[in-house]
Amino acid sequence: MRKARVACFGAVHEAAEKNGELELLDGRLVSHNEVVWLPPVEPRTVFALGLNYSDHASELDFKAPEEPLVFLKGPNTFVGHNAQTRRPQDVTFMHYECELVVIIGKKAKHVKREDAYQYVKGYTIANDYALRDYLENYYRPNLRVKNRDTCTPIGPWFVEASAIPDPMNLALRTYVNGELKQEGSTKDMVFDIPFLIEYLSSFMTLDENDLILTGTPKGTVDVVPGDEVATEIEGLGRLVNNIVGDEVFSKR
Repeated sequence: MRKARVACFGAVHEAAEKNGELELLDGRLVSHNEVVWLPPVEPRTVFALGLNYSDHASELDFKAPEEPLVFLKGPNTFVGHNAQTRRPQDVTFMHYECELVVIIGKKAKHVKREDAYQYVKGYTIANDYALRDYLENYYRPNLRVKNRDTCTPIGPWFVEASAIPDPMNLALRTYVNGELKQEGSTKDMVFDIPFLIEYLSSFMTLDENDLILTGTPKGTVDVVPGDEVATEIEGLGRLVNNIVGDEVFSKR
């Protein structure tokens, strides 16, 4: 079963997919276009991986890292399915990043990799945009690159871990205006999910609804206002997002 969080009828609701519609917990059925899609879980601590696919590292002229390149993301960055993402006027290169998101299900500390999947509640999709103009060093993604408002669409679905028997063998694809631009597989991660959970939990406590954004494969290209970007991951659905310019937002 695929679940979602949506806003409609003046409230926030949990919903489940049913016969092509959304069934709210109170039994009401609504169509997909009658709701505002929210992130499928309310993120707690969010970890993101840089250069976690060797082919993506190569397209940026870097070698794959020997240790995970992890940075944190604030909740202000997240928007839901069908949302708008702002491209600042002064940016010359902004690209999408289709990423598998791991959703932690319970408190985890000093987890061994062979036990790691016991701590995974489910999965979703993120599109973690990068604004390369603001990147000081690819090995140290900074706040101005990865913590910008509206720049991380996530969702639309929360998919339970039991529905994804092998998360390390899922196809990822990104389409810009309907044209396939990025294609890869989670099997090509440098550091797999069990390793990342073992690594992170070795020095800090993970908790329910902590998220791990696991990186993106090669195939990232510049996107501009007016573009529709759709990221897909096998078994998890399709996350759609639209790029807009500064003129859509108030000047402050």
